[in-house]
Amino acid sequence: MSEKSLKIVHCFRSPVGGIFRHVRDLVDQQSAAGHEVGILCDSSTGGEFEDKLFEALAPKLSLGIKRIPMRRSISPNDLFTVWKAYKEIKKLQPDVLHSHSAKGGAYARIIGSLLRVSGSCVARLYCPHGGSIHFDGKSLKGRVFFTLERFLERMTDRLVFVSKYELDGYIEKVGKPRCPTSLVYNGLSKEEFLPVKSIKNAADFLFIGMMRDLKGPDVFLDALALLQKADGNGPTAHFVGDGPDKDKYIQQIKDLGLSDKVTVHDAMPARKAFAMANHVVVPSRAESMPYIVLEAMAACCPIICTNVGGLPEIFDTEPEVLVEAGNASALSKAMGDMLADKSAKKAAKSRQVAIKKRFSVNIMAEDVMKAYRASI
Repeated sequence: MSEKSLKIVHCFRSPVGGIFRHVRDLVDQQSAAGHEVGILCDSSTGGEFEDKLFEALAPKLSLGIKRIPMRRSISPNDLFTVWKAYKEIKKLQPDVLHSHSAKGGAYARIIGSLLRVSGSCVARLYCPHGGSIHFDGKSLKGRVFFTLERFLERMTDRLVFVSKYELDGYIEKVGKPRCPTSLVYNGLSKEEFLPVKSIKNAADFLFIGMMRDLKGPDVFLDALALLQKADGNGPTAHFVGDGPDKDKYIQQIKDLGLSDKVTVHDAMPARKAFAMANHVVVPSRAESMPYIVLEAMAACCPIICTNVGGLPEIFDTEPEVLVEAGNASALSKAMGDMLADKSAKKAAKSRQVAIKKRFSVNIMAEDVMKAYRASI
C-alpha cells in the first residue's frame, strides 16, 4: 500500500541563490511524486530572473505561492509578518512546514507551533543552509542568534543539514541538537552532468553568485587585478549576479582599472554563464554546501574554490587544491596557475565522475521525504 500524499509548505526569506535552487528542486520532485506543495517567501527580494523562475515553478505548486515582505534583520515588524504568514499558512493546513535559513526557520517554527496549539499535527523541519551558523560565536550578534536558535529548537521536530560542516557548526555554536537530525546533501539532475562547452572568445574567468561580501566577489576582483600586466595585458572575466553590494563592486572594478577586463551581468542560468568563460572561481568567505560548485563540476568546468564550509566534503580526495578564504594573493596565484595548467580540463572531467553518485537530486528528495515521514 502506497503512503499517503502530503501537503508541504516551504518557508524561506530570500528567493535567490542556492536556497531557492534547493527549494525548486524539492518542489519538482515532490510535485512529481503526487504531493501538494506551496511556497511562502519574501516579496521584496529577487528580480526579473527570479520572477521567471517562479513563473516556471507555478504549475507545480498546487498550494500556491504566497509572498509577503520579510526583512533580513530582526525588527519589531517581525511580529506583524509572523501573524500575516500564520494566516496564510493556516488556510493551507499543511502536513509539513519545511523551513530554510534563519529567518524562514524562525517564522515557520513559530507558526507551526501556533498551528499545533489549534490542533494541527504539522511537522516542523528546519534546514539552516549555513545561515546564522556563519556568525562568529564570540560576537554579540552571534551570541544573540545562537541563543535564538537554541530556543527555537524547542519548536523543531527535525533539523536537516546539507553538510557535515553545517552539523558540526551547529553543535559547536548552538549546542548538541535535542531533536532528531538528518544529513542530506544537495543534489543535481542527470541533465546537469552534461559538459558545457565554452563559447568562442570566452573570458578567462567567471564569478557567478550573490553580490555580497560573504561570497567574496571583492576578493575575486582584487585577485584578478594582481594578474594584470603593466602593458595592459591580462586575463578577462565575466561577473554575474545580483545582490545588495553590486554597486560597490562595480565601483571597485573602476577603481582597480578593470573596466575593459570585466563584463558585468545580471543574474542568469548557471550553465549559460559557464559557457562564457574557461574557468570558474568561487571565492567565498563562508559556505555550507554551495550548488554553484556542484553545478560547475558537473558541467566539467575547471574550478577554483576557497577552503570554507562543506567544500572539503566535495573535494575530499584533493583538499590541497582549496585556497585560503579572503586571501587575494593566494587566489591570484591559483588563478594564474590554472591558466598555465594544460591538464585542467582532464582534472575537471575526473571531478565530474567523482561527484555524480554522491550528489543526486533523486537521493536528496528521497532522504528529505524520509525525514518528513519520520517527523509526522
